[in-house]
Amino acid sequence: MEKQKIAIQGNKGSFHHVVVGEYFSEGYTLVICETFDETVNALLNGSADQAVMAIENSIAGSIIPNYALIDRNELQIVGEYSLSIHHQLMGLPGQSISDIKEVHSHPMALLQCKDFFHQYPHIRLVEAEDTADEARRISELQLKGIGAIASQQAADLYGMEVFASSIQTIKNNVTRFVIIQSKGILIPKEQINKAALKFILDHQRGSLAAVLNVMSDCQLNLTKIQSLPVIETPGKYAFFVDVTFDDFTHYEKARKLIEIMASEFKILGEYAQHQR
Repeated sequence: MEKQKIAIQGNKGSFHHVVVGEYFSEGYTLVICETFDETVNALLNGSADQAVMAIENSIAGSIIPNYALIDRNELQIVGEYSLSIHHQLMGLPGQSISDIKEVHSHPMALLQCKDFFHQYPHIRLVEAEDTADEARRISELQLKGIGAIASQQAADLYGMEVFASSIQTIKNNVTRFVIIQSKGILIPKEQINKAALKFILDHQRGSLAAVLNVMSDCQLNLTKIQSLPVIETPGKYAFFVDVTFDDFTHYEKARKLIEIMASEFKILGEYAQHQR
């Protein structure tokens, strides 16, 4: 049986790679992409069957461009995985933090660890494309005096020494990832207890409140709501919501009602909620 091809943004040892290993076990082939746009293109051109994409972080909030990528490219969310993020400060072996003059990492990782570096004013923080790729680059080029913020898996993979562990400001730091695909069979109804929806409402007083009342009346639990401006219509907003439910028929009823109430309605995904 041919292994599934799973696309990720970032190199081996990235948090996306960690999620793939935990979600798919061993039955996959990794497709490495430099950007989220490349990850989406891998799905669209068939070089990947599914992709793992970060969608929100408990510290930094929603990754809004990724919502737009899923929506614009008509992708389907078929699963999710919430990963506790532990950022490690690492560099070449034989050094200490006092030897580190610069730390390179993804802007999100730098933001999540900002408070840690207040005690090290001599260290300059430099934004980079990927956490694990910086660890790889430092290792391959033997860059002394340069550190990276990345996962423990990246440290192990690239032979880096960890100078400080779990340096993120908020220790309960969780990133939610979604598993996406462009086509194919969706999961059975009896396994579905979460949905991601997008709707646009007419600009009238109480329109959003009416939709929220429908969700409440149909016993849906609203776990997330995110608004994005509709570029073609200034002053109008699209709402991206996540809902969970115990009874699929209640969700179906709510979905049909919201579709009638909205000027535009789309199901981004119906899937099984990840239980941490």
